[in-house]
Amino acid sequence: MSIAFIFPGQGSQSVGMLGSIAEQNPVYGEIVTSVFNQASEVLGFDLWDMTQNGPGAELNKTQHTQPAMLAAGYAIWQIWKTKNGPMPAVMAGHSLGEYTALVCADALNFSDAVDLVYHRGQFMQDSVASGAGAMAAILGLEDDAVVKVCEQTAAQFEQEGQPRVISAVNFNSPGQVVIAGHSDAVDRAIVNANDAGAKKAIKLAVSVPSHCALMESAAEQLALKLANVEIKAPLIPVINNVDVVIENDAQKIKQALVQQLSHPVRWVETITKMLAEGAEQIVECGPGKVLTGLNRRINRRTPAYALFDTTTIDKAFEELS
Repeated sequence: MSIAFIFPGQGSQSVGMLGSIAEQNPVYGEIVTSVFNQASEVLGFDLWDMTQNGPGAELNKTQHTQPAMLAAGYAIWQIWKTKNGPMPAVMAGHSLGEYTALVCADALNFSDAVDLVYHRGQFMQDSVASGAGAMAAILGLEDDAVVKVCEQTAAQFEQEGQPRVISAVNFNSPGQVVIAGHSDAVDRAIVNANDAGAKKAIKLAVSVPSHCALMESAAEQLALKLANVEIKAPLIPVINNVDVVIENDAQKIKQALVQQLSHPVRWVETITKMLAEGAEQIVECGPGKVLTGLNRRINRRTPAYALFDTTTIDKAFEELS
């Protein structure tokens, strides 16, 4: 039986995440604590305390969310390895989750990754003035229709002499596409999407318009930061978000991470490629089960597991071992 592991990105975090693991199973709890202590040493503040006690506004700051989600996914992966759970044939991560995948595939050192994603979050936050960017989820339209809505919206602003960035950035599942860009362009795109027949168009509670052209300055800064970070060939193949390919060359992996900041996350294609690579079961490793929900809409026939507490970890281990 071939399994694939996937790692969530921002949006799956919550105050108290992984807390029940530390309380219910001392062995698991020791692993979680060790991973978060290592991350805290890199960051210079208590990441576990912030994760467990908040406030939520602090945890939801991009530069805090990213190392917290990385540490959470990596901690669950370490628990899985301690249990001698079956190893995946392939991995991927959604946006930030790609860094977790690379760490778990031994391509990227965990401490290096913690520092890297903390600064990635800062670069992203600093690249757009507060309130100037936004994201929205468009539900019930085909991918091409969402792309056309963004093109229509950009053309309208162009005609008015006020050029704006607006594009489709996360192709999450059939009928669910996220758009990003300037706030006023996102607002108008929501109206245009509804006019085009969308079932729902919802502005997201985020402070950064990820994966669009507004992130180009952040991508340039990330490239400089990545230049001094060692990346090795992954021991487990990792499919990247940008090209939906498996890379083994360190420079190409870095290039894909840089491009990812200002390019769409092609998640539907990523899961489809995993299945084409022979994956028969897909395991989400990290807080929540957002990706598991998306995967069921991408391919309902493929069994999916989400590992986020003691019960789900033990159940998946029993069924997959």
